[in-house]
Amino acid sequence: MTTADPVTSAGLADLLAGLVVPAARGLLGCRLAAGGVTVRITEVEAYAGTAGDAASHAYRGRTPRNAVMFGPAGHAYVYFTYGMHWCVNVVTGPDGEASAVLLRAGEVVDGLAAARARRPAVRRDVDLARGPARLCAALGIDRSAYGLDLLDDGPVRLRPPVAPVPEAAIEAGPRVGVTGAHDVPWRFWISGDPTVSVYRRHVPRARR
Repeated sequence: MTTADPVTSAGLADLLAGLVVPAARGLLGCRLAAGGVTVRITEVEAYAGTAGDAASHAYRGRTPRNAVMFGPAGHAYVYFTYGMHWCVNVVTGPDGEASAVLLRAGEVVDGLAAARARRPAVRRDVDLARGPARLCAALGIDRSAYGLDLLDDGPVRLRPPVAPVPEAAIEAGPRVGVTGAHDVPWRFWISGDPTVSVYRRHVPRARR
């Protein structure tokens, strides 16, 4: 199966159970629904586990924080960052081998009023879920979503795209703001989509 093929719910489950990079590319165009809002995913980042990906939360092995990254696939890995933001990942790969895809940005396609109410300072609708923290805020996703089966009919639901994203419409580049493996081109996005976030390379702080 490629991202140009129609994706069924069963096909999405199979995709997520495979390697993280094809899974990340295949998540583009999928829909994530929570809190009365649905977004179409337009940007993602892939993270492997302990197999040499220094940017991964699982790089140094299993911890209470990252345990869900070790499987099963299709579950939500939610974490808190910078003391103020939630981010949501989709767990991928076979059980016991940690990997996940960070959902970086999306287009609100349903529940626009609810998304606006959660993010009242946002002036443009394209910015409502433009960035991983904003995406979670628009959907109302927090720690309570940790470990949920996203392929089930629970409070946070991941569904196949209405129309698959052609391979020619997918771009790739370095991941954003990571402290290790800076130049690994595992960020994927839909070319030309206005909801895709701005790339910022991590800049280490100078020691004083």
